[in-house]
Amino acid sequence: MDLLNTLVEKGLRRETPTREEALAVLATSDDELLDVVAAAGKVRRQWFGRRVKLNYLVNLKSGLCPEDCSYCSQRLGSKAEILKYTWLKPEEASQAAAAGVAGGAKRVCLVASGRGPTDRDVDRVGKTIEAIKEQNEGVEVCACLGLLSDGQAERLKAAGADAYNHNLNTSEGTYGDIATTHTYADRVDTVTKAHAAGLSACSGLIAGMGESDEDLVDVVFALRELDSDSVPVNFLIPFEGTPLAKEWNLTPQRALRILAMVRFVCPDVEVRIAGGREVHLRTMQPLALHIANSIFLGDYLTSEGQAGQADLDMIADAGFEVEGAGTTTLPAHRADVAAARAGGCGSHAEAAGGCGSHEAAEGAGCGSHAEAGGGCGPCGGHAQAAPSADPAAEPAGEVPGARPDLVAVRRRGAGTELAPNA
Repeated sequence: MDLLNTLVEKGLRRETPTREEALAVLATSDDELLDVVAAAGKVRRQWFGRRVKLNYLVNLKSGLCPEDCSYCSQRLGSKAEILKYTWLKPEEASQAAAAGVAGGAKRVCLVASGRGPTDRDVDRVGKTIEAIKEQNEGVEVCACLGLLSDGQAERLKAAGADAYNHNLNTSEGTYGDIATTHTYADRVDTVTKAHAAGLSACSGLIAGMGESDEDLVDVVFALRELDSDSVPVNFLIPFEGTPLAKEWNLTPQRALRILAMVRFVCPDVEVRIAGGREVHLRTMQPLALHIANSIFLGDYLTSEGQAGQADLDMIADAGFEVEGAGTTTLPAHRADVAAARAGGCGSHAEAAGGCGSHEAAEGAGCGSHAEAGGGCGPCGGHAQAAPSADPAAEPAGEVPGARPDLVAVRRRGAGTELAPNA
């Protein structure tokens, strides 16, 4: 297939595909799916081998968010029956993080609901970061606290944060359809602040919120332009009690095509399968490992994930290996740039060379990938699912492929008296 051969050649050269080529990936048929996965796999192996990076979420503050993001179970007006609690103490968060590290997680993602942190919140998170790093040598820490004010990214960096997560979620043209309490420009500003402070910028998207193929391509090209070191790809989970609760239109095949498109546009960055993989990829999750090089281990913010041991078994059975703490995630040409920008902040520094071919300018960020925007894989934990632009997808409403039984609210781990699923 000429399209896939062209995309592989461009990916191996870190060259940006055209928008038409990216759209063509999303338009491929199910009969061509394995060819698409194989092509994306060649690019993935060129830059990341067969390594899979594990990340672990700790929800520092759950629920009661004043923002109105349609996809989020913690949103203003949400009727989802999720856990609600205020800030965990540093020692509680550190204990929660240790469960993920024991399961093989290389990075701990600290997430708090809300529009953005106060200066007091930043101090609190700084102490939490210090506690986690004291008890878990070599662990990377990513903060995800919402919109940042001037100077806050620098303070998080000084406290030991390696990365900051804030997702763009969808295209600029459709952002107003999913949130009205902040803007797309607000999100871009926060990612820019994190980068400028020497934090590794992680920013991703949510697929399945009614966007078109053009919207998906728009947001991925925007993420490349922002030089995100990591791009988490979330698949919307329809949480009961949210505006998108009835949207069940993603298929495993559609999800794989979206991941492949992201890999071709962002060939040498960490592509993470984030919220919703268990719900939408289901038994095809192992195929997704041939495209993405990073996943979350265990549970999400407000929803339960696959058992941690099942994740480890899946990785091994698919012929991949868990990335060790002493291994640099990103390829050398990106990692070296990142380390230089941050003054050599550690072996795991991940360079911002752009979400692809262009080398980054100085001052764009260091560390690994931060995960962005209202939750390290969005505010609701698992990204919640919405309509697909796939012509073969069923219309919204009564969708034969809907699996609401797979949407389980998290009742264990941080903020509870039950052991985490790591």
